[in-house]
Amino acid sequence: MNAFELSQLIGERERSNKSYLEFLRVPSLSVGLYVLKAGQSDRQKPHTEDEVYYVLSGRASIRVGSEDRTVGPGSVVYVAANVEHRFHTITEELAVLVFFAPAEYSQASKSVFPS
Repeated sequence: MNAFELSQLIGERERSNKSYLEFLRVPSLSVGLYVLKAGQSDRQKPHTEDEVYYVLSGRASIRVGSEDRTVGPGSVVYVAANVEHRFHTITEELAVLVFFAPAEYSQASKSVFPS
């Protein structure tokens, strides 16, 4: 069994000094924790895998293709592979669980999350 505690993942991500921490990877799925500070720019590029975001905390907007919507705790957003998307107007530090299927960048040559 692989089991994780959010408080430990948050600490590990903070110690890494990176916005994104992948904590589970199997061929068909990867899962990570993505954190953006209030006012920070989201510089990610389109992914070559389908993706689901689950917002744990914070407030922001997300643009997926030509659509915008506000997100907050409990929001779930699906983004199809290769669709332009990014968080913006981040008003409270945003913590998001990110699910990729298949595993992130298994279809590409490098990660799309900036350090």
